[in-house]
Amino acid sequence: AFGKDISLSSVSGIPLVRLTPAGMQAWEMNMKRIFDIFISIFGLICLSPLLLFLMLRVKMDSKGPIFFTQERLGKYAKTFRIIKFRTMRTDAEAEGPQLSSANDSRITKFGAIMRRYRLDELPQLLNVIKGDMSLVGPRPERDFYAKQILQQAPHYELIYQVRPGITSLGMAKFGYANTVEKMIERLDYDIIYLKQASLLMDIKILVFTIKPVLSGSGL
Repeated sequence: AFGKDISLSSVSGIPLVRLTPAGMQAWEMNMKRIFDIFISIFGLICLSPLLLFLMLRVKMDSKGPIFFTQERLGKYAKTFRIIKFRTMRTDAEAEGPQLSSANDSRITKFGAIMRRYRLDELPQLLNVIKGDMSLVGPRPERDFYAKQILQQAPHYELIYQVRPGITSLGMAKFGYANTVEKMIERLDYDIIYLKQASLLMDIKILVFTIKPVLSGSGL
């Protein structure tokens, strides 16, 4: 798997790591990018019937747009708009930013099904092709939450050295984080990924991600 015996030395909760601008060499980063583009295009073509079905069901399920876009922080902390299938009511954040939780009343009926199987994430393959994201990398957060994380864990800024991912070592090993505190806990896995990143590790994480997605247990 991913080395369960791995631990991080730290002082006051800050990992003692010294990272180069990326855990991979330049040629490995190029191979990763080619792999990302190939798999994303292949995935969009093969999944096109499913994507069309999901688009129709989202439209039938509730009023509002099919897609949901939101500003997230990517590589070098540059903002980009992440693309997802809409799973919530259009007024979901009328009272300001809120992280979703189990049995969240803002989530639509079909939205809950998509989230269970992570189908709402599929449009992010477009983000990968555009260069905003990678298939594997630390999950991108909104500036609103990133600032809160940085206040408690300054080393969070290390994740800006790479493109964020649709899935990550943190997602595979820790799962979904619905609080800032859990995001910080999950960060340890993202730091491990930065230190040990390789194309082989990306493939392992993708394979590890498939089982819970297909079983509907999510991540």
